[in-house]
Amino acid sequence: MREVAFIKQNKEKWLEVEQLVSGKISRTPDELSSLYVEILNDLAYSQTYYPKSKTTKYVNYLASGIYQKVYGSKREDSNRLVQFFKVEVPVIAYNYRKYIYFSFALFAVLVSIGVLSAAYDQSFVRLILGDSYVNMTLENIADGNPVAVYKSGSDWGSFIGITFNNLRVGVLAYFWGIFLGVGTFYIYLNNCIMIGSFQFFFYQQGVFWESVRGIWIHGSMEIFAIVIEAAAGFALGASILFPQTYSRLNSFKIGFKNTFKLFLSTMPFTIAAGFLEGYITRYAMEMPIFLAFFIILSTLSLIAFYYLIYPFIVIRKLKTNELPATQEA
Repeated sequence: MREVAFIKQNKEKWLEVEQLVSGKISRTPDELSSLYVEILNDLAYSQTYYPKSKTTKYVNYLASGIYQKVYGSKREDSNRLVQFFKVEVPVIAYNYRKYIYFSFALFAVLVSIGVLSAAYDQSFVRLILGDSYVNMTLENIADGNPVAVYKSGSDWGSFIGITFNNLRVGVLAYFWGIFLGVGTFYIYLNNCIMIGSFQFFFYQQGVFWESVRGIWIHGSMEIFAIVIEAAAGFALGASILFPQTYSRLNSFKIGFKNTFKLFLSTMPFTIAAGFLEGYITRYAMEMPIFLAFFIILSTLSLIAFYYLIYPFIVIRKLKTNELPATQEA
């Protein structure tokens, strides 16, 4: 269909939605939900056939506006926190999926830089991790327990300290996105290069799988959460750089509101990772191999499903009007 015909076919509906968004007219919750689904379909069509057109930007504006109306007007009987994780976050993750994919791609590139740097420069690992940590780890490897560092301290003390540090990294990765994404990149760069060089160090010492068995029991959720937090930071920066049809200030307000929710959604996973690191990882070398890898695969599958697969399920249900929208805070 030619773009002119597409506009003519949907013009009246779009004008109606524009009036709804501006508050000039009102509709029942069911009517709003129906319009929301139609606008989502129009947006998908426009993004497919006219990706760089002003029409696509306009329909995206309408979709964002009616999204707020739907979430603000449709009442939900279930718990607000449940609805936040069940509907709101998945919809936001779907809308920002390109930033999530970008964050994963950048993660792979930066970790690879860390690996290559450690491979071609023998002093790089000590530069990144510090002499004391490297020497301690070498002693642990010689004693037959490469991840013995996780046994230091009490269970609860390790859990609190580790969780606090992981939360701090997540906060920096997200909020530094306000510096047009450059701050997020800096935090991400440091952490990804450290991960790459850290993991390669164990490979050099011939204990790669032993390190995987221990480190990734908690690392699966911990690192995945950082990737999502960085994606939220990049999206926050993009809301300032690329306001599209909004003023730069309004674009930032909308971007902050949505990306902050995406950032908040990682907190339970970060806390869970801290719990695993404080209470479970210390026993990694004593537990059966199958149990260690079961924990790694199950935690990785859980968080990957939530951010990469479940959002598509939620959107499909919204489009078929099977899932009620949640109330906006």
